Amino acid sequence: MLNVGALREGYVLDHIKAGKAMTIYHDLQLDKLDCTVAIIKNARSNKMGKKDIIKVECPIEKLDLDILGFIDHNITVNIIKDEKIVEKKELKLPKQIVNVIKCKNPRCITSIEQGLDHIFILADPEKEVYRCKYCEEKYRGKRNK
Repeated sequence: MLNVGALREGYVLDHIKAGKAMTIYHDLQLDKLDCTVAIIKNARSNKMGKKDIIKVECPIEKLDLDILGFIDHNITVNIIKDEKIVEKKELKLPKQIVNVIKCKNPRCITSIEQGLDHIFILADPEKEVYRCKYCEEKYRGKRNK
């Protein structure tokens, strides 16, 4: 049995699709934070069969829930204070994401103006479709990488 110590203050990202923890680690830029991070890969799960878990010991303000919701809104965020879960946050698809994905349309203003933010708007929540704010190009990549 693997035992990873309890967190004093931080958060636990649970119900991550098995094998996706490292992608999320990089997308959230956890490698740039000066805090303790534990990644558990392929943990047994009754609900999912296998899952990944990320434990981060730092203030919750450092976590961008919009990026996490865009990547996979089925992840559970457990907020820890004094070694106890004080809140569980359910993620949802963000209405807008900034500088997470890039528009691939060569005629889009973002291709010409280098300093311009790449902004995508949730156009169809049912089908989980995002479109560029400037040219309305549909995002065709994989969110759940």
